Amino acid sequence: MGEFPIDIVLSLIGLVVAVAAFLREFVFVGRKRLGYRVQMNTPASRILADPNAAPTPNSAAAPPRSVVLIRIENDGNATIEDRDYGTSGRPRLSLPQHRVSVVEVTERVDQSGAPVQPLSPALRGIAAGTDDDGHAEIVLPAERLERGEHYKVLAVLEGPAPDPLDRNATKVIQKVGSLEGGRFVLTSSGSRREPALLGLSVFLALVVMTQLLVAVLRPDPPPRDCAGGDLTVVGSTALAPAIREAADTYERTCTAAHFTFDFTGTEPGLRALTLAGPTSGMLAIGDGSKGTSFAALTEHPLARGSFSMVVHPGVGLRDLSTSQIRDLYRGNVRNWNEIGGPDLPVVLIDRTAGSGTRRALEARLLEENRKVFRYTSCVGMAPGGAQCEVDVTEEVATFVAKIPGAVGYLETSSVGADVLAVSIDGVAPTPETVRAGTYPFTGVEYAYTHGPVAGDSLVAQFLDYLTRGKARLTMIEFGNIPCTDQPEPKFCTP
Repeated sequence: MGEFPIDIVLSLIGLVVAVAAFLREFVFVGRKRLGYRVQMNTPASRILADPNAAPTPNSAAAPPRSVVLIRIENDGNATIEDRDYGTSGRPRLSLPQHRVSVVEVTERVDQSGAPVQPLSPALRGIAAGTDDDGHAEIVLPAERLERGEHYKVLAVLEGPAPDPLDRNATKVIQKVGSLEGGRFVLTSSGSRREPALLGLSVFLALVVMTQLLVAVLRPDPPPRDCAGGDLTVVGSTALAPAIREAADTYERTCTAAHFTFDFTGTEPGLRALTLAGPTSGMLAIGDGSKGTSFAALTEHPLARGSFSMVVHPGVGLRDLSTSQIRDLYRGNVRNWNEIGGPDLPVVLIDRTAGSGTRRALEARLLEENRKVFRYTSCVGMAPGGAQCEVDVTEEVATFVAKIPGAVGYLETSSVGADVLAVSIDGVAPTPETVRAGTYPFTGVEYAYTHGPVAGDSLVAQFLDYLTRGKARLTMIEFGNIPCTDQPEPKFCTP
């Protein structure tokens, strides 16, 4: 079992947090933000002291006055509609210890920075009131604001005058209420919310994604049981696709290992291994047990696989009984109309003698009793032939699809769309039916070595990889059931 991928988990958590923060700030809650900021809060006396200001009567008994300029702006990413202000708890500005004697909107600016005239009725009617605690407040009008638009409110306050040296003088105003479906926030002239937060969110997401990609794409360290060297795999064409993929995966992990292949059939592979003699550089794969032949070779059960009967699509039959298959290969049925099919001559597509798949057919379905045909190659067979033979699995599907009335057999994982697979006695080849033993056309796939091999050799380590390692998943992917997955000891016996 591999180590727990804590770095990948942490990267995923970081990515989820970054995306969630981005969505919250820019898509859901934060996409609508009504901002306010005080741009000026100064005693009225300073304005009156301006020699260019118009004279205004001001008795010594008059309360202190100050002038406040407030900017109200759409600081979010979406339009603020009039309905977003709600009816209760709507955004407003509270001015404790003050009374508002004058309030009006001085300007309205659109997205381009151009002034908007005339002002809307809501802005022209802005007024101040008093809350339940007697504090003065300005209720913000339900003004529709596009992204980046703003208006300014000028208010004359009666109450404690601000100290020009006090940096907190602008905090005379407090926000109350909220924006429905958004936020009502204090902003500042130096805030660059959108570029800063957006850039930070994107940067964080990119960092986390980079870390995640590095963790995922980083090659796994070679397992402790890796072995190097060269290994040639020979034998069955039925199991060849699964073995090739398993070897390719092993090579990517154990980079010092190198594989070559010569899949020409079970018996040719067993002969090649026998002639090679005791060697750790060759492994044979076969369909079924070697029987009494090839006494020097050692069998290693790999998996139980299933085979399928296939017919030319023009035959149309979707099920054959075991007795019908026997009659076909014993020469008792010569035309498909004899067993409910169309008026087409039967053409048997056989594997050559020595094929493990052919031996499985004869042992599992034909009771070792079939008609013996003179060898005829399917390549260049004369029209009207009743039987021909091919060397490899791929050619079975090719000629069954090509010859009207043809029937053949091959590894279930090699059945393509050009041929029609039939069930046998009403049972289709599935992992469930193979495990249960209800599907009859199955066989055990074996690996063969020339006698015992060293445990640290590539052939021994690759065998372990096929039977107990990750290649078991590859075997399952190609429709085989690893022998080590079954508790019944008889499951992988011939």
